[in-house]
Amino acid sequence: MPDRRETDVVLIGAHVRDDDPVATAAELDAGCVQLFLADPQGWKKPVPRADADALVASGLGIYAHAPYLVNVASTNNRIRIPSRNMIAQHAAAAAGLGARALIVHGGHVGDGDDIAVGIENWRKTFERATFPVKILVENTAGGENACARTLDGLAMLWDAIGGYDVGLCLDTCHAWAAGEDLETVVERVRAITGRVDLVHANSSRDAQGSARDRHAGFASGTIPPELIAHVVREAGSDAVVETPAESQAQDIAFLRAALAG
Repeated sequence: MPDRRETDVVLIGAHVRDDDPVATAAELDAGCVQLFLADPQGWKKPVPRADADALVASGLGIYAHAPYLVNVASTNNRIRIPSRNMIAQHAAAAAGLGARALIVHGGHVGDGDDIAVGIENWRKTFERATFPVKILVENTAGGENACARTLDGLAMLWDAIGGYDVGLCLDTCHAWAAGEDLETVVERVRAITGRVDLVHANSSRDAQGSARDRHAGFASGTIPPELIAHVVREAGSDAVVETPAESQAQDIAFLRAALAG
């Protein structure tokens, strides 16, 4: 297993799609893993994992990612209400694994809808429920109706939910796609939220400002790898690479060396 010291406090790992996250983490030399607890493209609730005891005993930092369909900002009751239920179900399952947090995308409203309604729907989510693990809202890459794509949108969202027990996941590919300057993004995000709890350390297949969410490995992407490491260093939080499986070991090694240097 990887050295738990990592960079003293920061764990570096990967989103793993393998049926055996503990073994995959060892292969990647990862200090933490992120995983889905159910079909990321479906509404089914998580079921108990056969490897739950092994995950808990592994000493790995564990993060869970909510399915992509979850959108509590939606003005559509048939999306918003199941999304709230899904967050509760996945948070409970994540807590059973000793997870550090559940990551949820910032969501969006429909064409012609007022984004303020989506922001209010987020507030109601935390007003009406508490969760057994911290919920981390993740910034998103594109969409004019997105709640957490721009920093102005993020500021509106945090005005509504920042008083609750909620955290932030900063995705470098998404910020790049939204046109943000990665040299200063951590400082500017922290001025809004007061925190960055996790970094999704990803490069992009596309140019800055593309609004396209297509991850790439550090060596082949359009974001200078040193800039990704800079974001992780500035954030001072755990980092998860969501890059293609074939590049994850190399990307983790690069981050660990960059942060240790």
